[in-house]
Amino acid sequence: MWKKRLALPLILLLTACAQTAEFQRPALPVPAAWPTGMDAGGTQDISQTQWQNYFADPRLRALIEAAIQNNRDMRIAVGRVEEARAQYRIARADKFPSINLLGSGTIGQTPADLSGTGTVINGERYDLALSNVSYEVDFWGRIASMTESARNSFLASNEARRTFKLSLVADVASAYFNLVQLDGLLELARDSLRSRELSLAVIGKGREIGATYDVEYEVANGALEAQRSELRSVEQQRNVASSRLNYLVGETPADLPLGLDLAHQGLEATLAPGLPGDVLLQRPDVVAAELRLRAAHANIDAARAAFLPKVALTAGLGVASVGLASLFNGVAWNFQPSIGLPLFDGGKLSAAVDVAEARKVIAVADYEKTIQQAFREVADLLASRESLALQQHSAELNEKSQLLRLKIARGRYQAGMTNILELLDAERNLVSARQNTVQLRRGQLDTAAQLYKALGGGA
Repeated sequence: MWKKRLALPLILLLTACAQTAEFQRPALPVPAAWPTGMDAGGTQDISQTQWQNYFADPRLRALIEAAIQNNRDMRIAVGRVEEARAQYRIARADKFPSINLLGSGTIGQTPADLSGTGTVINGERYDLALSNVSYEVDFWGRIASMTESARNSFLASNEARRTFKLSLVADVASAYFNLVQLDGLLELARDSLRSRELSLAVIGKGREIGATYDVEYEVANGALEAQRSELRSVEQQRNVASSRLNYLVGETPADLPLGLDLAHQGLEATLAPGLPGDVLLQRPDVVAAELRLRAAHANIDAARAAFLPKVALTAGLGVASVGLASLFNGVAWNFQPSIGLPLFDGGKLSAAVDVAEARKVIAVADYEKTIQQAFREVADLLASRESLALQQHSAELNEKSQLLRLKIARGRYQAGMTNILELLDAERNLVSARQNTVQLRRGQLDTAAQLYKALGGGA
């Protein structure tokens, strides 16, 4: 009677210990809305837009497609997903019985002086058995928790692959826009160089007839050499930018279509970032952080279940005979259930629980940090987009003003009302204004590409 009275509380205690805590997603550690002044309305939801529909440049789309196929880091990310998938399959296999087929044969001879009968004894034995048929009954959910942890780790690695793919798309777009910008700056530098050469030639002829002074010629010659140096600098920058783009793509296709210039990339559509809670939870890096947190939570359940009894069922089924012809005439079997309960292990199991709980604390902090970084990234890009739009408008007005100033300075110089310095200064300011316009336009395109990534494009 006392055994029965003791058994019931023990069963209830073990059942209570086996209860797993339900996972609770931590609250978002960011404001419920974007900072004041940022446009949260728009017509294009990037999170639902695939990159093929977001980028209009056919050359850029071909480069992105090639990068997804050929980029080595992308291949590493895919390989890690396959590794995590295999690890999940290994963990899931523990939920099923393991069965091994073992066959053996023995042929021997015993000498007469050792046989006990005075005659030589020849012996044969053949065995064929389903050996080590074992299965652990998962009463307390230990195996289920380990499987859930492996599953979440696999899913997190897949989200990490999606995060890298999204970053690769944005990086290829940024590198391409930089290359197109340098192409534009290279064209401006060549036009300016031709203009300087023409001005120097005119001044040189004037000096020959005494209409200009040596100082004006030297000023124009110095401006020409400075522009030639600027051209070489832009060419060098373009070579570096081209190498970076080729590195990202991995293997550039030979039959790329023609591309568009910076002014016709078609990324001016008003974006619809939505609310932070809706946007951030769709980003693959945030999803991956949450899955890692879920895996850490499941590991705690598995570590706690290790304190509870482990029930294992082991069985064997086979045949044995002294000859191959009669091998299947005799059947042998065994069934061996067992139960094990850890009593003392020097604190190993308790330390395992502490490790699992500490790792969950780390996973929570990593999850919250990932969300905070994502919020800051989107907020910064939204602010940059608005600022660059205002700067672009001012730069275009300045370019028009500098063009008008150059026309006036050229007319004044031809009429003999001013010297060459005013004309060269006007030319230099116009070139600088045009360079600034090109750079700001490229900055807007780069911001649009990075916003595509920050808002979880295509997620």
